[in-house]
Amino acid sequence: MYTKRPSPGLTFCAFYLATYLTNKYVLSILKFTYPTLFQGAKVLAWLPSSMMFVGIIYAGSRALSRLSIPVFFTLHNASEVIVCLYQKCISKELVSPAKICSVIFLLAAAGCLPFYDSQFDQIGYFWATIHLFCVGTYKILHKAQKSNTLSDIDQQYLNYIFSMVLLAFASHPTGDLFRALEFPFLYFYRFHTSCCASGFLGFFLMLSSAKLKNSMAPGQHTAWIFFAKVMTAGFSILLFDTVLDIAMVACLLLGVLGEALLVYSERTST
Repeated sequence: MYTKRPSPGLTFCAFYLATYLTNKYVLSILKFTYPTLFQGAKVLAWLPSSMMFVGIIYAGSRALSRLSIPVFFTLHNASEVIVCLYQKCISKELVSPAKICSVIFLLAAAGCLPFYDSQFDQIGYFWATIHLFCVGTYKILHKAQKSNTLSDIDQQYLNYIFSMVLLAFASHPTGDLFRALEFPFLYFYRFHTSCCASGFLGFFLMLSSAKLKNSMAPGQHTAWIFFAKVMTAGFSILLFDTVLDIAMVACLLLGVLGEALLVYSERTST
């Protein structure tokens, strides 16, 4: 019997949704916030990007443990402000009006969130700020090293290997090693299954993202990422404790509008 292969975009969205919801469960419901223990000549040139990758996953995990997924995504998207400033002020690239508008909306949404978030968490916003800085810097380094002959898969393998080694050595000085040993759910099956699921889902998300990126135009790739984020944020509101009011929803929708404009600007530039 003939069976049609699933769309790479839908496969990516499924892994994206499952990965973020699983990570959110481990980080905020089980409250296991010690990502140090569970991460995993061309190579030397890629090391600065790998350093930023470590900052992305560590700070991102800390932020996601304290912030709702829609808030985390809105702050994460503000990393485009750093990229746009670099393109406009340093590399002197031509930036489309649509992208400038999108960056303004993303910055406004992220800037207003702390004032209207009824679940405001200072530490969570602190780690989210570090996370978005690392994401923006990683994007700049990635674009600057396009001449690097490493494939997207090779780059991700190096990122995970580097992060695993660095964070494993950092587990003792950061104190995560001893705090993890005192974790109340350390010997519970739901903790082990959730952590294993998080690891496998993250790996398959990386593979599906690389396949999606290589099989379609950049504008289409960003459109699928946008759809996956909106879908994941919507499901997270139903599954996790998220307090929303009119001002909060307005901030989140402004962020969605900003990202939609960003997708439009990238599709029209290709």
